[in-house]
Amino acid sequence: METTTAAVELLFERTEDYTKTTFELAKLKALSTTTDIVTSVTSRISVIIMASLFVLVFNVGVALLLGDLLGKSYYGFFIVAAFYLLATLIAHFFLHQWIKKPVSTLIITQALQSEMSWKK
Repeated sequence: METTTAAVELLFERTEDYTKTTFELAKLKALSTTTDIVTSVTSRISVIIMASLFVLVFNVGVALLLGDLLGKSYYGFFIVAAFYLLATLIAHFFLHQWIKKPVSTLIITQALQSEMSWKK
């Protein structure tokens, strides 16, 4: 009877160890996937910020140039502002196709690539 009890206790101990190990592995996989996604998005955001600063300074220069050509500096700023109003309206109507889908695809792709690397 003692051998049966010892075997059952050993089975419970191994099951508990297996459960703990599986849980730890799941946590590590989730951490790896999250890290991959966050670093990818962070690097892209930093590039977007730098590009935005370039565009800002460039637009001020273009506005001043146009204003100089038209005789009044504020005319250039009005023209640049009208251009951005038009660009904003176009982006508003096509936002789902141009921004939401690519960003969603990027995040899903990163998550799936991370998952595939764990299975290897």
